[in-house]
Amino acid sequence: MTFSITLLVAALVLFTLAGEAAIGTPPSSAWGWNPTVGFPTPMVLPLFFSPPNSSLRSMPLSPPIHLHRRDLMEKSSSSINARMRLHDNLLTNGYYTTRLMIGTPPQEFSLIVDTGSTVTYVPCSSCEQCGNHQDPRFEPDMSSTYQPVKCSRSCTCDVEEKQCTYERQYAEMSTSSGLLGDDIVSFGMESALQPQRAVFGCGTSETGDLFNQHADGIMGLGRGELSIMDQLVDKGAINDSFSLCYGGMDVGGGAMALGGIPLPDDMVFSRSDPVRSPYYNIELKGMRVSGKKLDLNPRVFDGKHGTVLDSGTTFAYLPKEVFIAFRDAIMKTIKLKQIPGPDPNYRDICFSGAGSTDVSQLSKFFPNVDMVFDNGQELQLSPENYLFRHSKVHGAYCLGFFQNGNDRTTLLGGIVARNILVTYDRRNERIGFWKTNCSELWERLQFNGAPSPAPSAFENSHTSQGLSPALSPNGPQSYSLPGDYRVGVITFDISLSVNYSDLKPHIKEFTRLIAHELEVDITQVHLMNFTSAGNSTFIQCAIFPSASSIFSNNAAVGIISRLTEHRLQLPANFGNYHLVEWNIEPPKRSWWRAHLLGVVVVCIAVATLFSFSIVMLWYLRRRGPAAVQPRRRRFS
Repeated sequence: MTFSITLLVAALVLFTLAGEAAIGTPPSSAWGWNPTVGFPTPMVLPLFFSPPNSSLRSMPLSPPIHLHRRDLMEKSSSSINARMRLHDNLLTNGYYTTRLMIGTPPQEFSLIVDTGSTVTYVPCSSCEQCGNHQDPRFEPDMSSTYQPVKCSRSCTCDVEEKQCTYERQYAEMSTSSGLLGDDIVSFGMESALQPQRAVFGCGTSETGDLFNQHADGIMGLGRGELSIMDQLVDKGAINDSFSLCYGGMDVGGGAMALGGIPLPDDMVFSRSDPVRSPYYNIELKGMRVSGKKLDLNPRVFDGKHGTVLDSGTTFAYLPKEVFIAFRDAIMKTIKLKQIPGPDPNYRDICFSGAGSTDVSQLSKFFPNVDMVFDNGQELQLSPENYLFRHSKVHGAYCLGFFQNGNDRTTLLGGIVARNILVTYDRRNERIGFWKTNCSELWERLQFNGAPSPAPSAFENSHTSQGLSPALSPNGPQSYSLPGDYRVGVITFDISLSVNYSDLKPHIKEFTRLIAHELEVDITQVHLMNFTSAGNSTFIQCAIFPSASSIFSNNAAVGIISRLTEHRLQLPANFGNYHLVEWNIEPPKRSWWRAHLLGVVVVCIAVATLFSFSIVMLWYLRRRGPAAVQPRRRRFS
């Protein structure tokens, strides 16, 4: 019996020690673990693409009538695309942006994604009339691969007749002008498309909204020889297609891909005639509000440039008769109180009383709108595709469709495309629409030819122990965690250039934005401490794992990469941010694991004492009655 107990205790000790060795958790004191921080119990959201009643596959491409040089390279480039994230949102910024790197070494910029522009440009270091934007200006002298586009008969030259120039003016009368350069353009670590040489604008003058905007410049996706799309297609780098997917009303962000992607079976298409206008047009022939067709002549949508999609425009602008019919139909359907708009300089049409802030509940108060194309196919617009939130009245919304002055063009801006995957299939002269959750599309949609997200290069000089540098295939330095290291929490300190009193009412919004930018659930984000310093606020943040007690190494490195590469896109009302410090910490050990050695010693001592007692009892019993005399009873 004693031998069995001893074996049991020894087995328990060996099993426990083996488990502790497998975990390999270093002492918590070495990582500055705060024992007051507990682990939450957040929900886990699925990240895999599994839409109901639909599947993704490559759509067959009908052969074009004429063969162009770019068609001959279609096979070699059809599986390659530049998969890129979108940032910002319409209400706060009025646009969506992506990150583009130019030069060697890369200089990174935040560019407005604009299908109405035909040139990509960033502010140049020599610019004397450029605004204060998000990133430092492009420095040609710092790039070893930069080349000026030399003056020729095919371009407008500078005053010295040495370098080609560009100039662009937009509808709101803002302008950008500067010099044309040629350099290496990179699309990010998560893109299957390798860096390519491309011509871009190095801005030397900005006016109007372009001067005042937070974004650095414009990424021109329109039709034209200076368009980034045309340049990549002509090189045979990608096929002649790109896709945009703008995030919803309260979330923003989204995804884009330059090049072909698999298309959903139930995607709705409209013909896009490149001869009809230089812009991306569709053949819109009618509209329905709450199922009732607007009494309009179909030709009203074909005036001037026709019906144009412009991702760089915030709202939608309709010909006068279309707007009046649309407005009247909406107001007849809605049973809410009409109120003034948030800006007295505009005559916005707004309604209060919707109450809920949940966008999915808007259809209880506002009707759906159908757009009918020439081929009979229809695209249903949800309320978030024609409404924007009233910035001063809770539960109030305003129409994001306006009259386009005396212009006969129907201009559909970014608001119409929220939570809709829009594919510009230029090769087949068509544009496709598919309703989805664009904010989650980055993870759910398996782009053809694009690899799974990989850790990006770290630019911050502060690195935590346990991270080892390695060279990525493309050369920049990246980091990886040892395979046996376990991350229990990621902490970071961030400084915002905004007063705490102004920040306090928006703390929940800030928490949601951090969760969205780091691609974690909001329950994983804990704001630990706030410190006010004049017009700045210092915030200590912690990111905890989801359902389990640890992060996977890929998830941890992904979060740290987004932090250290300064890729957080925060609205302007939060000011500029600065990452002060970050750290990774192991999982918090339970009381049992923390005191395991002591418990084992006590268990061994108790087992030894018990075993000794059993042995002694057995020995005494063996000696029998001669050794131990029984007491005799006596009766009085």
